[in-house]
Amino acid sequence: MIREYTSDCVHCGFCLPTCPTYVLWREEMDSPRGRIHLMDARLDGTIALNATVAQHFDRCLGCMACLSSCPSGVRYDRLIESTRAAVEQELERPLGDRVVRGLLFRVLPYPGRMRAALRLAPIGRAAPLPRRFRPLVEIAPRWRGRGVVPAHTPAAGEPRARVGLLTGCVQSAVFPDVNAATARVLAADGYEVVAPPQGCCGALSVHAGRDEEGKAFARRLLNVFDDADYVVVNASGCGSHLKELGWLLGDERAEALAAKVRDVGELLAETSPRAPRHPLPLKVALQDSCHLRHAQRLPLSAARALARIPGLEVVEPAEQDLCCGSAGIYNVTQADAARELGERKAAHVLATGAQAYASANPGCLVQVSNALRRAKRPLPALHPIELVDASIRNTGAGRLLSSARR
Repeated sequence: MIREYTSDCVHCGFCLPTCPTYVLWREEMDSPRGRIHLMDARLDGTIALNATVAQHFDRCLGCMACLSSCPSGVRYDRLIESTRAAVEQELERPLGDRVVRGLLFRVLPYPGRMRAALRLAPIGRAAPLPRRFRPLVEIAPRWRGRGVVPAHTPAAGEPRARVGLLTGCVQSAVFPDVNAATARVLAADGYEVVAPPQGCCGALSVHAGRDEEGKAFARRLLNVFDDADYVVVNASGCGSHLKELGWLLGDERAEALAAKVRDVGELLAETSPRAPRHPLPLKVALQDSCHLRHAQRLPLSAARALARIPGLEVVEPAEQDLCCGSAGIYNVTQADAARELGERKAAHVLATGAQAYASANPGCLVQVSNALRRAKRPLPALHPIELVDASIRNTGAGRLLSSARR
C-alpha cells in the first residue's frame, strides 16, 4: 500500500514551504518529499528503520498542509499513518519514550482519567519533574470546563434531521461547554440532537501509529450512531479521522458512518438559520485548524456561520497554512518544535489586535492559549460554535469574554 502512494510523488518541492518542520529547520528529510524518499528507501531495503530514520517520521506533525499544496494529489495522510504504524511495530523505542507514550494513551482516550490527571497537574507543575515529563504538565489547561450534554435535545420546531453528536474524549473532558453549546445551537436551528454513551473515536491512536488500538475504538462507534442522519463533530482531528473510516476499517458499515460525518461548521454553512442571531460586538482572531483546512479541505468552515452574527468582526492571523504545533500528542513528544510553532502562531494572533481567539479544534485552543500565557498576553479562547451560541442566547460580548477560558 505504501509503495502505491509513494509512486505518485514527483518530488517537485511544492510541499516544502508549507511544511512546518521544513520551515523551522530547512532539512530535506524533515519535509514531506524527504520523508517519502525515506519511505521508498525503507521499502527498497537501502536503509533500515532505525532511531535516526524514525525520528524524521516522528517530527512530522501530520498537519497535512502538504495535501493542499501537492499538485500530484499524493495521499501523504495515508502514507504517514501507515509508516507510523510500521515504526510502532518494528522499532523498540527507548524506555523513557515508551513510558511517556504509554502514559498518554492510558489517559487521553478516557475522559474520567483525564479529568483526574488535570486535577493533579498543578502539583506536577510545582514538582521537580524530569525534562521528558515536564510537557505533560505544562500543556495541561488551567481552566475547568463545565457543561452537560443531554442524551436527547429536541429540535426547535419541525426537525430537519436527527443528528448524533460526537462528544469525544479530550473534548468531553476539557471542553464539555463546547459540546453543550453545539447541542444548543443545532437544536435551535432545527436539528434533533442525540448524544448517546460513546468512547474515544480512535483518532489520537491512529495518528500516532497505534493502528489496532485506534481501529478498536473506531469499531465501537459503528453501532452508536446507526439511527442518526448525520454525525456532527466539533473537533477537527476527530472529523478527518472519521471521514476516513471506510479506508481505515475497510467495510461497508464504516463507509456508511463516514458518509454521515459533518464538521459542525460545515453543517451550519449548509443550513439556513432558524434562531435569530443577536449582536455580538467583538473582534475575534479565527485560527484555522489544520485538519479542517488541509485534511478535510474545509478552510474556515465556521466563517459562514460567524458571518451571520451582527457586529462580529472576524480576522485571520498570518500564516494560516502553518500548524500551531499541537498535533495530537506532538506537543508532548516533540515539545521544543511545538513550543516554537505555538509561539509563532500566538504572535500572529496578537498582531491582529483581536479581543479573543477562536479555533475549531481543542488541541489548537490549548496550544495557543498556553503560548499566549507565556507571552503574558492571554486572550479568551473560544470555539466558533460558542460565538454562535452566545449570539443566539443574547449573552453579550462582555459576559462572554469574562466567562471564557484563558
